[in-house]
Amino acid sequence: MTRSMVSGSVAKGPFDATFESLMGFECPEWFRDAKLGIWSHWGPQSVPRYGDWYARNMYREGSDQYRYHLRTYGHPSEFGYKDVVRQWKAERFDPDALMDRFVAAGARYFVAQAVHHDNFFNYESSVNRWNSVKIGPGKDIVGLWKAAADERGLPFGITEHLGAALGWMAVNKGSDKRGPFAGVPYDGTDPANWDLYLDNSRFLPAEDIEVQDPWYCNEPGWHSYWLEAVTEMIDRYQPDLLYSDGPLPFGDAGYTPGLRAVAHLYNTSGLIHGTNRAVYQQKDRRPEVSVVGVLDIERSQTPGIHPTPWQTDTSVGDWFYNVRDVYKTAGHVIELLVDIVSKNGNLLLNVPQLPDGTLDLECSQLLDDLGAWMRVCGEGIYGTRPFRVFGEGPSSVVIHGFTEDRVNWTSSDFRFTCRENTVYAFQLGWPDDGRAVIRSLAGHEVVTGVRLLGHGPVPFEQAHGILVVRLPEASPVDVANCLAVDLRARRALRLTEDI
Repeated sequence: MTRSMVSGSVAKGPFDATFESLMGFECPEWFRDAKLGIWSHWGPQSVPRYGDWYARNMYREGSDQYRYHLRTYGHPSEFGYKDVVRQWKAERFDPDALMDRFVAAGARYFVAQAVHHDNFFNYESSVNRWNSVKIGPGKDIVGLWKAAADERGLPFGITEHLGAALGWMAVNKGSDKRGPFAGVPYDGTDPANWDLYLDNSRFLPAEDIEVQDPWYCNEPGWHSYWLEAVTEMIDRYQPDLLYSDGPLPFGDAGYTPGLRAVAHLYNTSGLIHGTNRAVYQQKDRRPEVSVVGVLDIERSQTPGIHPTPWQTDTSVGDWFYNVRDVYKTAGHVIELLVDIVSKNGNLLLNVPQLPDGTLDLECSQLLDDLGAWMRVCGEGIYGTRPFRVFGEGPSSVVIHGFTEDRVNWTSSDFRFTCRENTVYAFQLGWPDDGRAVIRSLAGHEVVTGVRLLGHGPVPFEQAHGILVVRLPEASPVDVANCLAVDLRARRALRLTEDI
């Protein structure tokens, strides 16, 4: 990069760009109470309708997306990503109607993608002319999302995936190794388009690799570009949430651009609201790094109750619209949500949008089904905190990479949340014998009443700490029915351990 070094201004406030200062971050209550957010992971890579990382993989000879691109648009020496971008029109994008649907589905915060690894900005950026106002839709996508969220009182967040772009985009400097176009340079080699494709030929890998390593390139000019862009996002949209797709960017840089961005985010929020209500999210699980904000875990979660609030981000299907997708069902999403919330987490769910800005029928139905469940069982989700234990029973999710396989839950599997003197027990399999048997109550916790949400009071017995509830023949909802168990204690009741 030839861009000169910029330090990145930090708004005045209590936070400095140091780990020691940012350790003073406290997660705002809105985030802890919200539990479910909807994410628009949307941009020009949705145009081919062929999935995530299209802007990279269309230049990887032999990949599915390369073959699709070659057969649909032509060779990437002639029709490149710059041409795909111009085909994104978002002509049916209706943020108000979509936000109403997301609210009806149960979302309590909304997050918009500001820029992906493709270096294309979804607003009128002064940093890069390749943006959604000047090229493609002719719309400030992020600004329109924010206005719709603000009107409905939803906290508004943005995601930036820019940090990895310098290496991620380098494949557009290559050429085919075989076939009729062997040796013909891809269109990324033309310096006229390097403000989109980047000046990054030195990072072109010698062999085809799926993901570059390291994720972030150690180059001061690039760090400056990133910090300038993220500072612009914060100043323009004052987000309640900022997410980086990776660890805290450029932690090894001498002037710590990632820390400067986080301090600027929090101080900016404090100037607006009187106290910080913003949340920064990144994916480094090391405690000494994650203290600067809220840990985000992509397509996975924690095995147990995490001592501080955290978030899973996942998608109904692929990250960008993909005609090959097999979507999660609403039941699967609900089970993920319940398990995550029981462990002190939130779920941020992407619903893939078509390139015109609409949702397909399957995604629309999933949102309707999710909303119907939340209207019955949301009492056990919103505003709750973890119980002493997150659950009981023989089954659990698999914690391994991006594994999200649906679990074969049994009627002995429960996940717990609590609020004041009520424990919410989600039974993850409806029993054949009409009983719910809960074994996790302590001897001093006396049950005074049990309600099945969506049904009403149900009979119960308690002996030696074991609670047996008699259930009706029909379940109120198809998945994860919820019992509200009211307790009093023989001594001071303490449902949760300072979480």
